Amino acid sequence: QVQLVESGGGLVQPGQSLRLSCVASGSISSVYAMGWYRQAPGKQRELVATISREGYTNYADSVKGRFTISRPSAGNTEYLQMNSLKPEDTAVYYCNACTNGGTFWGRGTQVTVSS
Repeated sequence: QVQLVESGGGLVQPGQSLRLSCVASGSISSVYAMGWYRQAPGKQRELVATISREGYTNYADSVKGRFTISRPSAGNTEYLQMNSLKPEDTAVYYCNACTNGGTFWGRGTQVTVSS
């Protein structure tokens, strides 16, 4: 079992930045990949970015060049640095962790981009 807690969301203006954090606890050594997903009102949850244990990253086209995912030393915390935020980035952002025993999710943190 892996427990995940996100933080760092909030209300920002277009063009500003936010950094989301996700702290994992439990069977951390079993996690082979982590990621960020988001869900806007009335839309399906979508992939934002993923990072493997080895540090390989993958991004949605809509965030490439603006967002950076990291997991220092493949430890228990992952981050999502979000720059040049746009109103269409408004969503609840969820952290996830993948293990051979299943995929685990946090409860999410709200990001609102509005002037």
